[in-house]
Amino acid sequence: MGDKANAHPGAAGRATAADHPASVRNVVLVGHSGSGKTTLVEALALAAGAVNRAGRVEDGGTVSDYDEIEHRQNRSVQLSLVPVEWDGIKINLLDTPGYADFVGELRAGLRAADAALFVVSASDGVDGSTRMVWEECAAVGMPRAIVITHLEAARSNFEEMTRTCAEAFGGDDPDAVLPLYTPLHGPQGPDGHAPVTGLVGLLSQKLFDYSTGERKESEPGEDQLPEIEEARNRLIEGIISESEDETLMDRYLGGEQIDVKTLVEDLERAVARGVFFPVLAAAPAAEGAKQGLGTVELLELVTGGFPTPFEHPTPGVTTIDGKPREIKACDTQGPLVAEVVKTASDPYVGRVSLVRVFSGTLRPDETVHVSGHGLADRGHEDHDVDERVGALSTPFGKQQRPVTHAIAGDLVCVAKLSRAETGDTLSAKDDPLLMEPWQMPDPLLPLAIEAHSKADEDKLSQGLSRLVAEDPTMRLEQNQDTHQVVLWCLGEAHADVALERLRSRYGVQVDVVPHKVSLRETFAGKSGGRGRHVKQSGGHGQYAICEIEVEPLPGGSGIEFVDKVIGGAVPRQFIPSVEKGVRAQAAKGVAAGYPLIDVRVTLLDGKAHSVDSSDAAFQTAGALALREAAAEVKIHLLEPVAEVSVLVGDDYVGAVMSDLSGRRGRVLGTEQTSGGRTVVRAEVPEIEIGRYAVDLRSLSHGTARFNRSYARHEPMPPQIAERLREEARQAS
Repeated sequence: MGDKANAHPGAAGRATAADHPASVRNVVLVGHSGSGKTTLVEALALAAGAVNRAGRVEDGGTVSDYDEIEHRQNRSVQLSLVPVEWDGIKINLLDTPGYADFVGELRAGLRAADAALFVVSASDGVDGSTRMVWEECAAVGMPRAIVITHLEAARSNFEEMTRTCAEAFGGDDPDAVLPLYTPLHGPQGPDGHAPVTGLVGLLSQKLFDYSTGERKESEPGEDQLPEIEEARNRLIEGIISESEDETLMDRYLGGEQIDVKTLVEDLERAVARGVFFPVLAAAPAAEGAKQGLGTVELLELVTGGFPTPFEHPTPGVTTIDGKPREIKACDTQGPLVAEVVKTASDPYVGRVSLVRVFSGTLRPDETVHVSGHGLADRGHEDHDVDERVGALSTPFGKQQRPVTHAIAGDLVCVAKLSRAETGDTLSAKDDPLLMEPWQMPDPLLPLAIEAHSKADEDKLSQGLSRLVAEDPTMRLEQNQDTHQVVLWCLGEAHADVALERLRSRYGVQVDVVPHKVSLRETFAGKSGGRGRHVKQSGGHGQYAICEIEVEPLPGGSGIEFVDKVIGGAVPRQFIPSVEKGVRAQAAKGVAAGYPLIDVRVTLLDGKAHSVDSSDAAFQTAGALALREAAAEVKIHLLEPVAEVSVLVGDDYVGAVMSDLSGRRGRVLGTEQTSGGRTVVRAEVPEIEIGRYAVDLRSLSHGTARFNRSYARHEPMPPQIAERLREEARQAS
């Protein structure tokens, strides 16, 4: 680990295919936007010798493969993989977006990784969304470490930020979050800030000086040792308390000097078990320097303290028909089980899939079975197809290095899987299997779109299907009531990226239009109507008369049709025609153009002609009768009401409840949960929460989340209903 007395780089450079799972570490970087994740990845690549200067690969490309939207917005919007090698170990660094709109990319990174580095800015601290991700990792026991960045900022303080992290992440055991090093400060600058120029190992008591741009090891001065004694003792006690050797604490308290090698081994085991969370400092290298502050220590922590893929349990696996299947963790000779964690489109090679292999070995040019199930509600229909694997490669920025195979535990890019989507399972053709999908956030921000031109309309369907195949956090809806194409996104930035990718990748220009909510109409009271459709124009005429009575029904009843005709006034063969006409008119609406629901229509009487009556004539008469009945009574506009559950920190409960009330919502109650958070339950008209995903994030500073489900339709307030009727009249 980074605090080993005789640490050495060993083999360093760009990683290729791994030959054994024990030589692989899969690490995801987590942190809010601007915390310095991508800069840290570049610094680690530089320290490992994978690049020859910060942010550059040897042939001049960039480390992170950003698309146009990332350049324009100056933030990462997608998961990227940077594999490096250190001390003979392949480290797959998964850089995730920090912005909440792209949490789907973060979820994919967590699925592919075996451990997490939480990157915390010394100038910004820990935000609520990062705390929630920490809790998610804790729930599955994922090993974690914390990296504090931006120590060059004025008024930054490593010790103070370490205490903040212990409070935020330590829970009931803040001594499980402790630093492995104490910073060494240089001379104070004009602003009074003393930059961090090196680190002192608390266990080894070695000094690692980075002031020259390259790590140099030496002995600290005698005057420096007393300064680290308290922190060192606390670290030793924290490690021993998590040791599997139950005698170690008694020996330490009895005055025995515990060997550093023993402490380091116990530390590595505690980190790998996910019960101890070391804090480190890191900073990018200066121009021309080879190593940034703390990068060597971090690489050694990853290789020595983070678990191998053997220690990552395989997610649940079943056969295609749902029968459980036991899969040995990380068995290179076992059945092939791999998962597509990201899908991207390359203008030169087509679709490229980033795949985590959980079992078996994946090789190019073999035929695999591709299974995707469980995401039909997001526009991903269940599918099972056989496809031939294209070239395998390991990425590095915009470069792809061909590899001959990918073993269990490794990550690899697969070309030309034309049917594979993010979240799909790859397995052997003769042994098809399916992995349970990882947790996907619900997209709750609607984006209604229309093709900009006829040419765009021809390409829209294909562009949307490819877009949704890449991003399972996006849901495509073809709304049958409003006749709108709706992309459900996680937020405004997510929507912007979707529009940009439609334009730049698939050549489709679309216009954003106001999103329509599926309203309904119903009768406020009982009414009657007479439909008379009589036409004679010299030839075969049309003759149909019917009389109906309409009365409202309880919510959820739909349309009920009752025949009470006496004496054959309407011939039996034409009664279904009347019902068909009534239902057709109800679907079109009778007041503002919204479907009519929750009424009983009773056919009472009518007249027919022996020659001129027909199915079409009675359909028309039924529709006319319903319209006349509607003209004689008040028509209620019904709006959909959603059940909303908001999980929010206790500090924001009052603001959330007040906001929901302002949206015509009815707060049903609250429920206290763990971690100082509360669930607020309410019923809110859907027309009022179209942008709630954006507004709630602003209201709670990104710490709240919500879900919604349809409850029922209920009458809309008269003033709002009248406004919508007027808009409908103007539109017609």
